[in-house]
Amino acid sequence: MKYEDVKAKSHDELRDSLRELKKEAFNLRFQKASGQLENTARVREVRRDIARVQTGLRGLQQSGAK
Repeated sequence: MKYEDVKAKSHDELRDSLRELKKEAFNLRFQKASGQLENTARVREVRRDIARVQTGLRGLQQSGAK
């Protein structure tokens, strides 16, 4: 996910995306712990996507849009 995609979403869409990304990160941690994780790079991608979404949410809060 690119930051331009994040900027195009509404506050509610960003919250939904954040929830889904956190679920995915949780599942990836479990897969890693059990030795079933195949795509180790996905962990890093999800972490960065979470940061992008959180940055977008912060930007919307500071601008006063909800």
